[in-house]
Amino acid sequence: MLRLKDLMQPNVVAVSPDLTLRELLEVLTEQEVSGAPVVAGGTVIGVVSTTDIFDLQEDAHDLSDHGATADLESSGRRNPSSPEFFVDTWDGTGGGALELMRTARGRSWNLLDEYNVSDVMTREIISQPSSTSITTAARYMIDAGIRRILVIDDGILQGIVTTTDIMRAVAEGRLKG
Repeated sequence: MLRLKDLMQPNVVAVSPDLTLRELLEVLTEQEVSGAPVVAGGTVIGVVSTTDIFDLQEDAHDLSDHGATADLESSGRRNPSSPEFFVDTWDGTGGGALELMRTARGRSWNLLDEYNVSDVMTREIISQPSSTSITTAARYMIDAGIRRILVIDDGILQGIVTTTDIMRAVAEGRLKG
């Protein structure tokens, strides 16, 4: 039976909570990933992804459109997977999420320097031990609505498994048995 330890990427791109969002995007772009665990003092304290940055940008857009001065943290977040999010946010130039970040300008672009990873990261750490079967982990990911799962044994980050890793194993016929 295939386990997380068999599929995990052991060289995990981890980031500091003190990085600015602009620095985070540079790391994510350079490493060609869409998210990373946030580590402080050798301990995983959260997870951050491009979706978290989109949420912040959308909150700022909503607040500026309505003249609101409320703290961004107290505002409701719009669903970045909704069609309205992309209609309102995307300028139609084509490309993926990272291209959007490269072409963004104005107030939301400046937010990348004003906020740190710790301001937008998800603090709930969703992980499984390396001995977890792939089918159990896949079910867990579906139920939790996540695209990556941290592999943590005895409090130590061992690796990460993404939906792409699982799809690749299925396509290669490695999940038999």
